[in-house]
Amino acid sequence: MRAQTTGTRRTTVARVKYGDGLGVVTVTYSPGETLAPFVDTLAKATTRSVQVILADNGSTDGVPEQVAAEREHVRFVPTGGNLGYGGGANRGVEALGQDVGWVLISNPDIEFAPGSVDTLIEAAGRWPRGGMFGPLIREPNGEIYPSARLLPSIGRGLGHAVFGAFWKSNPWTRAYRQEKTPVERTAGWLSGSCFLMRREAFDSVKGFDERYFMYFEDVDLGERVGKAGWLNVYVPDAEVTHIGGHSTARSSDRMLREHHRSAYLYLADRHQGVLWAPFRLLIKAGLTLRVKLLTRG
Repeated sequence: MRAQTTGTRRTTVARVKYGDGLGVVTVTYSPGETLAPFVDTLAKATTRSVQVILADNGSTDGVPEQVAAEREHVRFVPTGGNLGYGGGANRGVEALGQDVGWVLISNPDIEFAPGSVDTLIEAAGRWPRGGMFGPLIREPNGEIYPSARLLPSIGRGLGHAVFGAFWKSNPWTRAYRQEKTPVERTAGWLSGSCFLMRREAFDSVKGFDERYFMYFEDVDLGERVGKAGWLNVYVPDAEVTHIGGHSTARSSDRMLREHHRSAYLYLADRHQGVLWAPFRLLIKAGLTLRVKLLTRG
C-alpha cells in the first residue's frame, strides 16, 4: 500500500503552540431544526467555555445566521461555497484562535449527552499520544452505531461492499465495523460525524483532504493520523445521539454516487502504479455497477 497522493491543501505549516481552550466546528448546509439543539445540548456536555464555529457551505434556510445571532459564543463563518464536509471543517478550524488547543468537529444533527465532551478530554489524559477521540454514537432508536472501525483492507472492503447491503451479518462487514461490546480502545478510524481532536494532531496531517467532498474523508483522516504517530481512541463513556442526515436526505441518490466516488478515490490513492491498473479498473467498474443497481427506479 502506497502513501496517499498529495491533496489540494498539503502545504507545510509551522508548528503553533496552542492554548487549552475548546473550539467546536460544525459544517452547515441548510441544517433546519437540528442546529439549535446541537448548540444547546453542547452547553451541558462541557463545563468549559467554548467557541462554536458554524462553517457554512451555502445555507439558504437562514438557520445558521439566526442561531449565531442569538448566541454570543457562536460565530457564523461562510466558507464561500459548498466545499463539502472536509473543506468546510478545514475553514472552520482556521477561524479558531491560537488559544484553542482542542477542536471538536461534528455534524450539526448531533445531540450531546451531559458531560460527554468533558469525558473525551479526560480520556486524552490517559492517552498522551491520542490524536483523535470518538464518542459512542447512538441512533435515535437507541442502537449503537459502529463508529470505531478497522481501516478497510482489500478483502474486508470488497466483502463489505458486495454483501453489506443485503447480508448484514457477513463476516467481512462484522470484522470491518468492529461491532462488539463497547470498551475504550484504539481504532483504525473514527466516524467523522463527531470527534474531538488535539489541534496539534490536526495540524500535523494538514486537516481533511478536500478532494473528498463527502464520505471517506474520515477514513482518510484517521489513517493519516495513525501514520503521523498519533492514536485514534474510541471513548464509549462519552455518548452522543446522531439524529440523522438532514441535509443529505434530500439528495440520497446523489450522496450514494458521492459515497462510491470517494470509495474509489480512497482505494486508487493507495494502489497506484502500472501493476495496480487492472485492480483500479475492476474496482471502478464494480462501484459504477453497484451505484446503478442501488439507484435504479
